[in-house]
Amino acid sequence: MLSTANAPRTAPAALIDALRQRFGERLSTALAVRQQHGRDESPFDVAPPDAVVFCESTQDVADAVTLAAAHRVPVIPFGVGSSLEGHLLAVQGGVSLDLSRMNRVLRAEPENLTATLQPGVTRSQLNREIKDLGLFFPIDPGADASIGGMCATRASGTNAVRYGTMRENVLALEVVTASGQVIRTGTQARKSSAGYDLTRLMVGSEGTLGVITEITLKLHPLPESLAAAVCFFPDIASAVATTIQIIQMGVPIARCELLDVNAVRAVNNHDRLGLREAPMLLMEFHGSEAGVAEQTATVQEIAKDHGGEDFQWATTPEERTKLWTARHHAYLSALQMRPGCRAVTTDTCVPIARLAEMVVAAEDEARTSGLPYFIVGHVGDGNFHIAYLLDPALPAERDLAESLNERVVRRALAVGGTCTGEHGIGLHKQGFLIEETGEGAVAMMRAVKRALDPDNILNPGKIFAL
Repeated sequence: MLSTANAPRTAPAALIDALRQRFGERLSTALAVRQQHGRDESPFDVAPPDAVVFCESTQDVADAVTLAAAHRVPVIPFGVGSSLEGHLLAVQGGVSLDLSRMNRVLRAEPENLTATLQPGVTRSQLNREIKDLGLFFPIDPGADASIGGMCATRASGTNAVRYGTMRENVLALEVVTASGQVIRTGTQARKSSAGYDLTRLMVGSEGTLGVITEITLKLHPLPESLAAAVCFFPDIASAVATTIQIIQMGVPIARCELLDVNAVRAVNNHDRLGLREAPMLLMEFHGSEAGVAEQTATVQEIAKDHGGEDFQWATTPEERTKLWTARHHAYLSALQMRPGCRAVTTDTCVPIARLAEMVVAAEDEARTSGLPYFIVGHVGDGNFHIAYLLDPALPAERDLAESLNERVVRRALAVGGTCTGEHGIGLHKQGFLIEETGEGAVAMMRAVKRALDPDNILNPGKIFAL
């Protein structure tokens, strides 16, 4: 599903000269730098961008976009390169805008439970800087992604079941448009009825409508009490059934993560954990001491009813960190189980009552196919990932992985789910977007894109082809 609707637009020498005059040594045309900015965690191989600009301010971004727009050359925002769907690939050539140096938390306002920051700030950096204020930012996609990238893909992750996604936690943005104009969307107020919701339009737009240069986020108080536990199950269906009942009973669990036996084996090998190699739920509870005690007691009873056993509690911060670090390493840990492999990764999300049948069907098909695979999932909100590990030198394995992915997505759509719960459309899911939303909705999206970016210079070829 790689977009090839438009030929690459090579940056002319005049643009490179203008960028060099403006940015000096912060413009690079070195092949190694361009290759670094033309590769993410997706299975796609695409030619690198023509140049990379290292931006350090909103004005840098505005000037770079203005110069590129004058030559109708694409610009592609770059954070840390952790996307899985080809978001940052220069499929039509152009200039990569590296925002990683825009990495300052501009202000934290504990009295308002907000923070305003630049897009290159990573989630772990933000949480380190606000921890002493008794606050944290809960959106946790696993990779130490940049906050700008998390806005662009409408990320969620392990805490979404309780705290929501980026959509619910972004209050305001500063954005550079396709013409180089700087606009602001939203306010620090928790709600507004003032015109179109441009903040929500930009969150999830994957860099196709503007380049995000400043973000105001909601923060949350650190919980009074926190407990984490793992529980093992005889099969993956029992683990998911436990999750479904936890959610249906209204237990306010903060995190509920599934790892299949292959994922557990991978993190054991990578992080030397010694976990029992069986389907596992990794759970976390937040609240008052009494509230956490009540939640954990209820969940243990539910798990027991579904064959869950060997409940193990992480009682210290160090033990909890070790477990969650291993969960965050699951993707890279699994890749090491087949050296040199690439992954095709699904991220369907379905109504919670249909989750068990979706996961079991995906597992059965993957096992039968013979391809190495692993399953993890933010199952508390109906989102799961199955990753197929393929040899990039064997096209037949890539074809098989894509056909398995297609079956997973079609089943999800058939029960009212989505083709992407958090990774975004990028290059990989453009056909599925049409199936999910319909031609009319995609036509409306295209109309918005044309209105805001008439020369199609903002991350072209992503989400849909114009």
